[in-house]
Amino acid sequence: MTDARSLRSGTKRRSYAVERGRDQHRIVALLQRDRFFTAYALAQLEPQAFARSEWWLCETPEGTGLVCHSQAGLGNATVTLGPTEAVAAILSIHPGATQTFATAKTDHLSMLESVHSLPERHIMWRLHVDAERFRPEPGGAVRLRGTQVRELNRLYGSEGGPISYRAHHLEEGCYYGTMDQGRLVAVAGTHAISPTYRIAVIGNVFTHPQFRGRGYATQSTSAVTAELLKRCDDVVLSVDPTNTPALQAYERLGYRPVGELVEAPAWRHLSGLSSGARRIVAGLRGRKRGVEIVRA
Repeated sequence: MTDARSLRSGTKRRSYAVERGRDQHRIVALLQRDRFFTAYALAQLEPQAFARSEWWLCETPEGTGLVCHSQAGLGNATVTLGPTEAVAAILSIHPGATQTFATAKTDHLSMLESVHSLPERHIMWRLHVDAERFRPEPGGAVRLRGTQVRELNRLYGSEGGPISYRAHHLEEGCYYGTMDQGRLVAVAGTHAISPTYRIAVIGNVFTHPQFRGRGYATQSTSAVTAELLKRCDDVVLSVDPTNTPALQAYERLGYRPVGELVEAPAWRHLSGLSSGARRIVAGLRGRKRGVEIVRA
């Protein structure tokens, strides 16, 4: 693989060499440095997900920038990591899908907003638990299977909005629900699971509005956590730090904060043609080295 080093031009402008990441060992080494944050990206290295993902790298004296664009899971997702200037260089020519879900460190927020519209961005806390600290919550949560996808969609849709879960999402992930008189009223599931790197991301925790405050979501989250810890060393999730009841519930299960991040549905600005043109120019600049040279 070509060594993608940043170059100094003859002016005050700086040049960045961007290359496609194909060496999984190199990518893993970057992600493992901050595995609680990059858990979702690690899961995209699993064989089926890797085939549906793109990885872009940009090395600078300050470190290596990385961007992962994935089409696995419930939809498009983007994860950014590393020096802001390097990530900005990558996104300027590889912004990803028109609509995606972005996960980034908070210092990447302004850079993301230069490429995407983030009308519903949230500053979240990343929480982590392992088998040693996990304290299960007793309850009757049950494993949900593909045949129950209609019940799941009905629950998620109880506050409006389109829901598009399919049976394979339940079978490939790990979803547990709590029943009340035979009705599914709370659920917890997964965003991603990486058996290879033994880490998983819990998400999609939801309780029907009429059944909140009874501990049902905690029971479901506990059941999912217990199941995941049978095959993973680490389980992480994100929570709004202003959501005190949820934060306290997760802390009772043994989760603890390990960092802050931005999560947001992202819509790319109307710059597809310009990013495409920049990509062509960058490719021409770096064609002899097999990279793309971005000047900023």
